[in-house]
Amino acid sequence: MPKIALVGYGRFGRALGALLEAADLGYRAMDPGAALPEAIRAGSVPELLEGAELVVVAVPVPQMREVLLALKPHLRPEHLVLDVGSVKVKPVEAMKQVLGAQAPWVGTHPLFGPLSLAMAERPMRVVVCPNPLHPDAAPRARRFYEALGCEVIEQTPEGHDRVMAETHALTFFVAKGMVDSGVAVDVPFAPASFKALSRTIETVRSDAGHLFTAIQQENRFATQARERLLEALQAIHRDLAALPAVASARQTEGMALPGLASGPPEPRETREHIDQLDRELVELLARRSELARRQSRAHAPEEPAGTKALFATRRAWAKELGLDPEEVEALFRIIVEAPGVG
Repeated sequence: MPKIALVGYGRFGRALGALLEAADLGYRAMDPGAALPEAIRAGSVPELLEGAELVVVAVPVPQMREVLLALKPHLRPEHLVLDVGSVKVKPVEAMKQVLGAQAPWVGTHPLFGPLSLAMAERPMRVVVCPNPLHPDAAPRARRFYEALGCEVIEQTPEGHDRVMAETHALTFFVAKGMVDSGVAVDVPFAPASFKALSRTIETVRSDAGHLFTAIQQENRFATQARERLLEALQAIHRDLAALPAVASARQTEGMALPGLASGPPEPRETREHIDQLDRELVELLARRSELARRQSRAHAPEEPAGTKALFATRRAWAKELGLDPEEVEALFRIIVEAPGVG
């Protein structure tokens, strides 16, 4: 019998469903506007909630109250209702007003999206907002997310939204501004600094670009964060425009970024860079391992011809980058054949 009821089967709902399946957690879903597989489809709220312990509300924030009102007559004290919205003040207010003490509820925000899940990016982190009306709700939500392999961070709804306004909302704001201004993301001679930024733009565009308005409008702290950013950018723009064509070092002192010094790097920095890259390699191996497990569950074992083509491709990549193709192939043979990695 399914133990999780999933209300909403949009982009995030589908991604969460895949995560539940990977963790062998049974669930049933309901969404009148989506095509659901027969095996998980519920035709009514009572059918959806039958045997469920957790009720995950994965709908846009403006629809939250309407959905909670539809659920309310069918909820029992053993149910735990949690939302997955990217803002927390408004959903928590809605759950408090609609559900109150009737059934346990808690606000949560998974800090990952469909694209990051598809790419097996780790770690997966989730913010949980403890609920004084239902002290056991947050621990239950924590156990649920930890069963999915997530790290849990506890925060107040206001504290969460303030942080998201300064990070999530501003990232989307800057990315949309660059997209709308016609910035070319895919250019062959862009510096490394822009390539890192372009990846952020593409992630925003593909992972949650459709959430832009909600992230900006539903977070009451986002407007102030945008205004502060725009004021700072305008000040920088005015300062640059006021500089003479040939500016002295003294005239440009105020434009320097604090904490950035000139001069040759210390020898220890090379070791630190190597350690950082090794850490990234281990994280990439973990992601590769997860994707390989998904592939093995979905498909038959790869044929020898496919494995041979895989190694040939890696040899070609090595040659392009000036590495020894034989050594790179040997490395990938270890990776592919290693239990739990390949």
